[in-house]
Amino acid sequence: MAAAQIRARKQDPERDPLVMITAYDAPHARIVEAAGVDIILVGDSVGTTLLGYDTTTEVTIEEIIHHTRAVRRGAPNTHIAADLPFGTYEASSELAVESAVRLIRDGGADSVKLEGGKRVAERIEAITSAGIPVIGHIGLLPQTAASGGGMKVRGRTLEEARAIIADAKAVSEAGASACVLELVPTELARRITSMLPIPTIGIGAGPHCDGQVLVINDVLGMDLGFSPKFLKRYTELQTVILDAIQRYAADVRSRAYPTLDHGFALPGSVDEALDKEGATEA
Repeated sequence: MAAAQIRARKQDPERDPLVMITAYDAPHARIVEAAGVDIILVGDSVGTTLLGYDTTTEVTIEEIIHHTRAVRRGAPNTHIAADLPFGTYEASSELAVESAVRLIRDGGADSVKLEGGKRVAERIEAITSAGIPVIGHIGLLPQTAASGGGMKVRGRTLEEARAIIADAKAVSEAGASACVLELVPTELARRITSMLPIPTIGIGAGPHCDGQVLVINDVLGMDLGFSPKFLKRYTELQTVILDAIQRYAADVRSRAYPTLDHGFALPGSVDEALDKEGATEA
């Protein structure tokens, strides 16, 4: 799906909601593509889900490129959006364009995503003017959440709601193809969705957005300790994987695995020849 098709979905009265999910490697990307997902996001959430970082701000553009290349190999026919990490677009439009070019050229992404509304509108305009599609991201901004009250819902006060509406307009007017709404009240997300000419993609923003996005680890239940209100977990792989590895370890320690059935036979003639050569002697 091209960026123009993503944008055009807003005008289709019979459109299905857009389906976006994160992926960070080729095996998962291959499965996601087979499932028919519309957009794969190589998010900076890779830092906390796979790389062991405490926050997403530690993720580098080199790491995003590395994981985007892997996802592209696994999903050659799906639209891939790659996050611009913290520090790769804020300082100037020139830096933003340079960083976006790297994600497209070196990573194989189809579009880039960056956080912020009015304050990054100039960056979005510069990147889109360079011919690179952009997906905006407003509401809760994980990259700067620590300085803005933490990981909590945004837009519950009149002042915050007005600011988020202004951010949504700025992102759209700057040329973004779509906009992620993260952790904003359902009614506010509905208002923004009805107002914007581009699709909204919600995460913790209720059912009225034009699409939804979730982190693949959360969908698969890879961290059962993480259970925000907005999350619908579709399986609990943490439990499944833990059980499988525990059973594997128990089998190895009890010599139940491997058995002769898991090995490969040596041809009798070779075995006999080795016997004659005394190859079994110490």
